[in-house]
Amino acid sequence: MDPIYVTGHRNPDTDSIVSAMAYAQLRNALGDRDYVAARLGRISDETQLVLDRYGFEPPVLIHDLKTQVSDLSFDTPPALNKAVTVDRAWQLLHREENTVALPVVEDDGTLFGMLSTNTIAAHDMRSVLHPEIEDVPVFNLVSALEGSIVQDRETPTNSVSGRVTIALPTGGEEAIQLTPETILICGHQPEVIAQALEAGVACVVVCQASVPEAIRQAKGTSLVISTPHEPYRAARMIFQALPVSRVCRTTNLCPARLTDYVDDVRQMAQDNKHRSFPVVDENNKVVGALSRIHLLKPRRKRVVLVDHNELSQSVPGLEQAEILEIIDHHRLADVQTGSPIYMRNEPVGSTATIIASMFMERGLMPTTRMAGLLTCAIISDTLMFKSPTCTARDRTIADRMASIAHESIEALGQLIFSASTSDDKSAEDILFQDYKEFMLSGHTLGVGQVVTLDSARVLKRAEEFLAAMEKRREENHLDMLLFMITDMLQEGTHLLFLGQPDVVAQAFNVRPDGNRAFLPGILSRKKQVIPSLSVFWG
Repeated sequence: MDPIYVTGHRNPDTDSIVSAMAYAQLRNALGDRDYVAARLGRISDETQLVLDRYGFEPPVLIHDLKTQVSDLSFDTPPALNKAVTVDRAWQLLHREENTVALPVVEDDGTLFGMLSTNTIAAHDMRSVLHPEIEDVPVFNLVSALEGSIVQDRETPTNSVSGRVTIALPTGGEEAIQLTPETILICGHQPEVIAQALEAGVACVVVCQASVPEAIRQAKGTSLVISTPHEPYRAARMIFQALPVSRVCRTTNLCPARLTDYVDDVRQMAQDNKHRSFPVVDENNKVVGALSRIHLLKPRRKRVVLVDHNELSQSVPGLEQAEILEIIDHHRLADVQTGSPIYMRNEPVGSTATIIASMFMERGLMPTTRMAGLLTCAIISDTLMFKSPTCTARDRTIADRMASIAHESIEALGQLIFSASTSDDKSAEDILFQDYKEFMLSGHTLGVGQVVTLDSARVLKRAEEFLAAMEKRREENHLDMLLFMITDMLQEGTHLLFLGQPDVVAQAFNVRPDGNRAFLPGILSRKKQVIPSLSVFWG
């Protein structure tokens, strides 16, 4: 089965990462087995510290959920080696009704060309006007004629070249021009065969007749093949003995790679009128073929969203995916689904609180390690239970998970909030490790946040932060950009901001000092900062 990705938001924090991991583990433990925890960005130092503490690897990184060629139910027809005869290819093309073309490959399986019934028909028509063959392997010739070698040359050859000529059974033999470049097709005509051998023709094909013993014993420069087919059919079969490499289309193949987006392949199909396109892997080895019908109803990737329900915060290409569930604790936003889904949205301080509750509801106790992760996620997202988003239920669930994990909540809090602002991190890393962008009443806004126990040390780098903020503001054309340095001991936030100082002054009832302001009692971006700006902008 294809995986069901469980993913949090972009620039994921500890709650987003842990919630994805915990929910995937819960569903798999209950027997579903297809759920895979995923992430949309780099792991923050805080989250990495927590993962390392409990021995977990980060979730798989995904860049988008756009439908790719690998999501299509494309055909897997036989891939022909370029040395296979046209005759064998024709049989394969007609074995199944829906096969319109076959990929032709090199000895190592890489793409060489594409062969269709139209291509073979065009080759067959050309052979009527120009009945010559060049360097056709003897094995191919014998196989296509379903015959056997009666006499080989004194010096055996591996290929045959020449002009195909049919000798009629009665009359006209004297008009035949026999040269070393002639491939003669005849029946029970000993005299004609003898003349041909005397002339040293390239090959004699004897149809539906035995070859005289004297001719069998003769040695010369001609190859003699016996076939059970009548002359005119034998003539056509000779031209079908060519390797498919001589007939197939080798230019403008338009291969579709497994990682290509279906939108791009659909455009390629519109620009090129081929009926079938080869599908290749990252090593250019052929894995299948697709036609336009495969592009009509592609199989969509499946996803569960945790800790967000806003399109701008989610994975690119979400509109092409099938959303199965949403588990969140934020306001309802703009994610839309094509059919009813399971959605759980609760006013608690952490998505991990909801996930831990689901373990309890289903009668499944999380492992000691997973309980430790869930405890850390709740502590992180509720700011050690000081965030205005925190509820009594967050504290109760955190205590339960800490008990299972044999951990001290206070010790974990000290560990978590000392990890986000180390001096060896760049200003960009600190600023954007927990960063989100919003559209509020026509205003574009970016908000980053870091939680610390020592805001004075962080504020010493304020000019670095402001420079990085200005760069991001110009790149993303933001009206405002805020950076919240939330101090747990001071129970407030030092705010660095760019753009519209009057908005900061009026929305938070403070008097800014240049690009700075202190917001007492402001700890939550979700429940305090964004709502205040939303109200101010109407």
